Amino acid sequence: MTLSRFLSASLATSLLALTAPALAATVKSPDGRIEVTLDTDNEGKPFYAVSRDGKPVIAPSSLGFDFTNEDPLRRDMVVTGESRASADTRWEQPWGERRFVTDRHNELAVGFKGKPTAPGRDQRGFTVRMRVFDGGIGFRYEFAGRADHPVTSIADELTEFVIAPEGTAWWIPAGDWNRYEYPYSQTAIEEVSSAHTPITMRLADGTHISIHEAALVDYSGMWLKRMQGRRFRSTLSPSSRGAKVVRKGAFETPWRAIRIADDAAGLVENDLELNLNEPNKLGNVSWFEPTKYIGIWWGMISNRWTWAQGERHGATTERTKQYIDFAAKNGFRGVLVEGWDYGWDGNWFGNGRDFSFTRAYPDFDLEGLSAYAKKKGVRLIGHHETGGNIANYEAQLPDAMALYGKLGIDVVKTGYVADAGNIISCSADIADPCAGQTMEWHDGQRQVQHHLRVVQEAAKHRIAVNPHEPVKDTGLRRTYPNWVSREGARGMEYNAWGPFNNGPDHEPTLVYTRMLAGPMDFTPGILSLKGDNDVPLASTLAKQLGLYLAIYSPIQMAADFIESLAAHPRELAFIKAVPADWSESHLVAGEVGDYAIFARKDRNSDDWYVGGVNDATARDVTIRFDHLDAGRSYDATIWKDGPDATYLTEARHQIAYDAKTVRKGDTMHVRLAPGGGLAIRLKPRK
Repeated sequence: MTLSRFLSASLATSLLALTAPALAATVKSPDGRIEVTLDTDNEGKPFYAVSRDGKPVIAPSSLGFDFTNEDPLRRDMVVTGESRASADTRWEQPWGERRFVTDRHNELAVGFKGKPTAPGRDQRGFTVRMRVFDGGIGFRYEFAGRADHPVTSIADELTEFVIAPEGTAWWIPAGDWNRYEYPYSQTAIEEVSSAHTPITMRLADGTHISIHEAALVDYSGMWLKRMQGRRFRSTLSPSSRGAKVVRKGAFETPWRAIRIADDAAGLVENDLELNLNEPNKLGNVSWFEPTKYIGIWWGMISNRWTWAQGERHGATTERTKQYIDFAAKNGFRGVLVEGWDYGWDGNWFGNGRDFSFTRAYPDFDLEGLSAYAKKKGVRLIGHHETGGNIANYEAQLPDAMALYGKLGIDVVKTGYVADAGNIISCSADIADPCAGQTMEWHDGQRQVQHHLRVVQEAAKHRIAVNPHEPVKDTGLRRTYPNWVSREGARGMEYNAWGPFNNGPDHEPTLVYTRMLAGPMDFTPGILSLKGDNDVPLASTLAKQLGLYLAIYSPIQMAADFIESLAAHPRELAFIKAVPADWSESHLVAGEVGDYAIFARKDRNSDDWYVGGVNDATARDVTIRFDHLDAGRSYDATIWKDGPDATYLTEARHQIAYDAKTVRKGDTMHVRLAPGGGLAIRLKPRK
């Protein structure tokens, strides 16, 4: 298809009415299937457009900015030049879904300039750097420093995404009180309102796309606001100071990333955002060990214990020793303890002013328990709940991380429990002391700065960080590999607070939406299938095992009470065995929102694991063992839904066990129950 025919087809579905001049710059993916155009229209508006196999995916979509202290950059601009590059490399992850990642792309950088705003002023503009991979595209804006205007104050970014074909979207609302913690909606693309990213779409011809961002550093998080039809515009998370982003001198925005694939597996087995991030800045991080852990957590979530002091206080020395002993006996490296420090008494939600990150409650011996755990071959996992008060946390951050480092606590879970907009901050420059407090959005520039500061401070003491109520993951784990996991979605705790609070399709949807951003600390392993007041989970017992394969994290929790874990020895055997670090990962069966079955190979042995999760529809699935090593036989140990299992009744506890021998190329037919799952361990015969 010629450029003029492509643009004509695109304009038929676009509300922008952009006109393509003759000097359009184009760049293709290495395999030639994806083509991107960058140029200006007849009004001088910069735009980009994306086609795949000659068919429009993203119709011509505007680029630009509004500022708080100068005129917009969105029209009357001209192309000033272009440059090209390409890459074909492979790099190794210190931990991850797969050991090696291939970075193969073609790059086009186009400069855009506008008219000077006044005599004697520099001509304003930006460069758009576009990288095109076989699995999608990434682009960012680059601003050169200006001597006459050293500070750039962005009111909003005007990047648009005009989806050319009709299709279905899976999304959660942006700008609402509960951050990212919503069930996903499945609607027509035209019915989306404002959405967080990643947002996943299946287009009419079967093409799958996901829109997200990469390398979110010193900038506000991007939301997507549907303007009209299938035209979306970026809107940046707000700030108390008016300007959503303030930057000094030259700077780059995060990458705007669009995964493009033939099917659901192509979306999942895609390293686009990782490749758009800078390489590891920390050097050797072998001190972090991917691990599984238990913890004093579900007792508070399910209202048996309390975080605050009193008769039901969860974080006691005696109880923690019991958990350490269980961990040592069953091969869990970590024990998470929440509620150990001063600040939990009273109304801490959304203010956090009383939290101390170095002072333990009288009934919790932090130093003694750290030593006790170490003797048993176990490590405490630290916990820093801020109540959203980052000013209080930052004031104590160096001392808090130094204490954990001294005690050998090498993983910390942080928390920011507060309604949206209720982050308590100080000056926009985090190097300044806090002279006064303001409220900031949870994914605004101030909070983005804060999270990176925590990760960098933790790295000084060889501590890994797992934030809850975080800023979304944008692949920064490549640059800072101690940023090992995070929450950033509706997690397991919601199951404790109401019957089927997370519906059976929640986890199969997470695989194709939230999980495209990066690892999630979902906290599986509730083998009792019960929450507060015995409310049931929308899960079978087999699904709780399948979650370890479907929801990836290099730190995986067995979240139930230790007596419940002990009461399920055959299920506990799987949890003890399943790795938290992989050399390969493949989605071998699945569809967005319906089900997801993975095959993953242990990084430290030749064992393979196969399994995953299902939605509310019973289905028969055929699994092909194409990823096994040729010429070897494998003993398969199988945990699967019982013949009558369903999440809707007490039959959710019904599980069946099986064993057989399989080889590469064999198939297995498995029934997935409503709300069900599957787990298989494949151990090669010697």
